[in-house]
Amino acid sequence: MNMIRIGIIGTGQIGKMHIEKYKPIAGAEVVAVCDVNEAEAARVAAAHGIPHAHADFRELLKRDDLDAVDVCLHNHFHAPATIAALEAGKHVYCEKPIAGTYADGKAMADAAANFGKRLHVQLFTLYGKDTKAAKALIDGGMLGNIYHARSTGFRRRNRPFVDGYGTPHFTRKETAAGGALLDMGVYHIAQLLYLLGNPKVERMTGKLYQETEMLPERREASGFDVEELATGFVRLAGGATLDLIEAWAIHLGGFEGSSIAGSKGGIRLPNELPGTGARPFSFHSTVCDMDLDSTIDLDAMDLRRRRLYENEDAYDSSQHHWIAALQGRVPLLPTAELALNTMLISEGIYLSHELGREVGAEEVILRSRPAAARL
Repeated sequence: MNMIRIGIIGTGQIGKMHIEKYKPIAGAEVVAVCDVNEAEAARVAAAHGIPHAHADFRELLKRDDLDAVDVCLHNHFHAPATIAALEAGKHVYCEKPIAGTYADGKAMADAAANFGKRLHVQLFTLYGKDTKAAKALIDGGMLGNIYHARSTGFRRRNRPFVDGYGTPHFTRKETAAGGALLDMGVYHIAQLLYLLGNPKVERMTGKLYQETEMLPERREASGFDVEELATGFVRLAGGATLDLIEAWAIHLGGFEGSSIAGSKGGIRLPNELPGTGARPFSFHSTVCDMDLDSTIDLDAMDLRRRRLYENEDAYDSSQHHWIAALQGRVPLLPTAELALNTMLISEGIYLSHELGREVGAEEVILRSRPAAARL
């Protein structure tokens, strides 16, 4: 296999996670890291046996021993780092969401096309066994005409920083752009868009909430000005619809997993959170005029695929897929397009909340502006 040499931009919580995920992948080598905290960059490099550390990402981009960079910065910094890397001739893997605004995400996708480089966005839900089973059923025509999907994400009280983990950067619009919707919702929305064939978005309506109590000193220190709960309804081209609820904090015992409804069958994706009445993947249909609720042995499905399908390891994780695509073993999934469509929905919900009415996709695109973030 060709060795793919990677530079990591940002050695915070996400950067450290990405470094760990590259370690078991044959053909992946992290050559350099970068962080504005020079001491932390050096410490992380030493801890993981990475030969080079930089304090300025521009110096990292000058290296001629890198094939790709992995952008692990806060949301509003994704666009400037990604566009600079693409311009420098590097392929880019970017942490989700694609950016803090649709305009920035579109600029990133356009830059990848203009400079002839690949842009991949971290959407880990695309590589789960549940997604693979759902896609097989949909591709096999078992759902018929798909007309509605529901996106759900649940945390009881697990907001960044105010509930005891992470930093205030996750709870401030100036760095994170949004809250639960951009932190968690992007995974679930993008998963459903992928399974539905990434349809064109037409209209959106939504409402945001921040109602659950938090410690006063944490509230003050966090500058918490993003949503802890997002709800929305989306009209898609072709007549299908999508509704969503995404919670960092809510006084309930859990949500059912996301679902897809079709004329011939339906799929419920698993909800595996401990203590929330976890439900497995299930397929629902009618056979011989009898309603059938079926579960699937996802582990057996996965074992068979590994025995029979070439390059099945390329879909083990987002990082596995990225490396395999750069090696030329598999086509790159359209993660940038999915992430951009997801950002359109997210920004549409924010705009709908602000205006108090339904908004169209074209209006969202026209109103979207680049973030003021600079690196």
